Amino acid sequence: MPDPAPPSGRPAAAPAGRPADHPAETGPAGVTSFMDLALAEARNAAARGEVPVGAVLVCDGRVVAADGNRTLELNDPTAHAEMLVIRAACAALGSQRLSGCDLYVTLEPCPMCAGAISFARIRRLYYGAGDEKGGAVDHGVRFFASPTCHHAPEVYAGIGERPAGELLKDFFRDRR
Repeated sequence: MPDPAPPSGRPAAAPAGRPADHPAETGPAGVTSFMDLALAEARNAAARGEVPVGAVLVCDGRVVAADGNRTLELNDPTAHAEMLVIRAACAALGSQRLSGCDLYVTLEPCPMCAGAISFARIRRLYYGAGDEKGGAVDHGVRFFASPTCHHAPEVYAGIGERPAGELLKDFFRDRR
């Protein structure tokens, strides 16, 4: 799948995360294809000097938002890929609830992103590489297992794990 076009005409201070107009994908192959798109967003983030994490939010088999990390670009520590696509999808759909939507992300979400996933009531979370240091789904605080968690999505780990992990390893190796 080709890399999606970069956002155009968005001022640096504008909310990131962009609606996407990719064709609907259905069936078992869709899981891989949506993760492939998230991996493309992660590669785009790396090309911008950002930590290579990409996310795609899908509703009814259609990509609603896709983006990669933009914390440096926006000078915003909350501009993680997951946060950006959740914000963009909520704006595009006109709702703070994304209960019929699925999130594909290349790295296990951190506590902040796990909280946003819960509050948005996302139906399913698919993630690539686990994050032993900063993850909050299957590592660390295990946010969705917390008694204070209001909603836990179905979680599918390890989708695209190898390429997602390689992107991260290459990125950090090149910076050392």
